[in-house]
Amino acid sequence: MAKANPARTCPVAAFQKMISGKYKLRIVWDLKDGPRRYGEIRSGLLRGASGSAEITPRVLSRELKALTESGLIDRKDFGEVPPKVEYRLTRKGKSFVPVVAAIREWGERNLGEAATFADAAE
Repeated sequence: MAKANPARTCPVAAFQKMISGKYKLRIVWDLKDGPRRYGEIRSGLLRGASGSAEITPRVLSRELKALTESGLIDRKDFGEVPPKVEYRLTRKGKSFVPVVAAIREWGERNLGEAATFADAAE
């Protein structure tokens, strides 16, 4: 008897696989305000990222491609030279924004204090 794929049978595992990656949630959060071009997304990811290395173009491209394949964002190529490409949330992506907002609020409530204590200890 074949084992079932847990990602197909468990919605939590499927969700975890869809959002795994260092930048996916932050990209979705940044796109909540409207379409963004590649450079704008990259700049948004670097905002407030104290002490972290710059995101490489390869990693950002991989994250954007994965979000497109999962149906959370849409890529619009204007077919111009130089290339002009915009990314925007799909209907599915827009329905995901409240989930990211809830994660953000939880983090502010439960992780903000711990981060403050850790900073004070250094």
